[in-house]
Amino acid sequence: MRNDQRAADALRPVTIEKGFQPQAYASLLITMGGTQVCCAITMETSVPPFLRGTGQGWITAEYGMLPCSTSSRMQREAAKGRSGRTYEIQRLLGRSLRIMVDLAQLGEVTLRVDCDVLKADGGTRTASITGAAIALRDAIERMHREGVLATMPEILPVAAISAGIVDGQALLDLDYAEDSTAEVDANFVMTGDGRWVET
Repeated sequence: MRNDQRAADALRPVTIEKGFQPQAYASLLITMGGTQVCCAITMETSVPPFLRGTGQGWITAEYGMLPCSTSSRMQREAAKGRSGRTYEIQRLLGRSLRIMVDLAQLGEVTLRVDCDVLKADGGTRTASITGAAIALRDAIERMHREGVLATMPEILPVAAISAGIVDGQALLDLDYAEDSTAEVDANFVMTGDGRWVET
């Protein structure tokens, strides 16, 4: 039996609070069980040098954990430099989000996604992907409403979840206690029409 009495194939409760950071172009707070991540998007009217003059947009992502998001304080990465784990998660986030929309339809804008973990209880990267995907859709819809985009591009829904084997049993959506004792675990990113993005 799992600590929270969930079935092996059950998700933790998920809630989305939109507009969590009103200064952002789009934002939300995603809660998955005991994990909370703030996902905020900034729109910039410029693109990286390799895209200038192409008419194509760009989507990039940053990920971080607040010092007290875990049971023992984490040193800020601003003080020590980003870890390999952080870079790996940022790359995964970027790849997962860029598949959602044809970047050529965005024009020369950059959508910068910031995912900040407020509370970590397993599944922080999958919560970040799911929350960021929803916030990204909100940002693109706002661009269309405000006339930045003449036509609304097709947006492919994306979400992510973890799974693993704990004490020989396959479990979905691992919390921290399960993740830390898992024999094997993996993260799965899929589109709304059932295609794999990452595993």
